[in-house]
Parts: sequence; structure tokens; C-alpha cells
Amino acid sequence: MPTTEPVLPGVAAVSQRPVSWPADLDIVRDSYDRVADNYVDMVATTSLGDIRAQPWLRAAMDVFADAVGGLGPVLDVGCGPGTVTAYLAERGLDVSGVDLSPRMIEHARRLHPECTFSVGSSTDLDLAEASWGGLLGWWSLFNLPRHVLPQVLSSFARALVPGGQLIIGTHVGNGDVLRTEAYGGIPVHWTTHLWQPDQLVALVEQAGLQLTAELRLSADGQIGPGVVLVAKA
Repeated sequence: MPTTEPVLPGVAAVSQRPVSWPADLDIVRDSYDRVADNYVDMVATTSLGDIRAQPWLRAAMDVFADAVGGLGPVLDVGCGPGTVTAYLAERGLDVSGVDLSPRMIEHARRLHPECTFSVGSSTDLDLAEASWGGLLGWWSLFNLPRHVLPQVLSSFARALVPGGQLIIGTHVGNGDVLRTEAYGGIPVHWTTHLWQPDQLVALVEQAGLQLTAELRLSADGQIGPGVVLVAKA
């Protein structure tokens, strides 16, 4: 029987595609569907991707959770198997998750049945204005083309209530890296768009948000060079 995707609060049932549609979106979706099972196994066996095992990332998420508590619902955009979504739910937040990959969402619903998850792209959410207390782009926006990311950040800025918080984390570097295999040698096809922290800060501020914190992660860490930015509306 056909199933009906849950409509998340603050997200229209029918999207008006407020930002550009990435040309490789379907290819990226299929790639993440293929690696989803291995990714979930990796998180379970190595804790890579689980902020509970990474003190600095956990601390950043704890501060974010404290800041958005009571401001309104929180949306984890690009939630994958729901690891961070569930962590924030444990902190008492009204949080839900959305991900491009249907297979990732299947895992999220299985692993975290107490949370609400939906399939969708960051470029196709049609977020209602001033409806969210917090938004996350936690290592989930680096596949967006360079001309698309600023549009997505602007849509996030419009969606936050006054004082609402955005937290994003991503890889740091220069240029674009084409991935052809991932998570155990599974064939994929996606581009990782690398940014320098100052470039990302500029994009966040151009979207109309005020930067409140920046955490730079060294190349020697488990996930390589990265940056976490927190900003408020």
C-alpha cells in the first residue's frame, strides 16, 4: 500500500522550490541510498558520525540545544540515520529530521522511532517564515553546488524566529572533490564542495544571520579539517 510522508511542522506539504534545483540531485540521492547500510554500520562500530564520541562536537551541540530550547521546533536538515536528531530529542527539544536519501530515513525511523523523519532535499523544503527555533546543516550541505548553498542559507535565515539559531558543520579546504567510492568501497558519484571558514562566515552573514561562534577542527582529527559555525537570526 502507498505510504504518506509525514508533513513536518513549518514545512509546506507542497514545495514551491524556493531555491535552485541541483543538476546532480538524483545521482547524489542514489549514491547515499547505496551507502546508507554501510554508513549505519560504521557509526555503530566506530562511532564516527556520533557526536557522543567526539567531545568538542558534542559540546557545540549542547550549547546549541541550550540556546534553542523554548524558541520553537528544530529541524535537522540532512539528518542521515538520525543520530544527531535523536541526541537533541534526548535533550528535550522538539526536533525532527529530513534527509534526501529514503534509505537513510528508513534507518532513522527504525533506530529512533520516537522521532519524526521525512524524505526531502534542503533545496525543496519551502520552510515557512519565522517558524523554526533552530536549524541544523550538520555535515549535510557540502554536496550543494556553490551557487546553491547561499540560497539555502538565505531560506534558513528566513525560516528562523527572532533569536533562532543555525548550526552548520562541514569539511574545510579548497576546490571541489569528486567522490567515486565511499564507506567501504561502494560506488558513488557526488562532489564535495570544500570551503574555507572565512568564506562560509561571509555566506552566513550575507544570508542575514549574526555569527555567534566558530569552532575549527584540525586535520589530525577523526573527520579531517572541518569547521562548525553557529549563527542567530
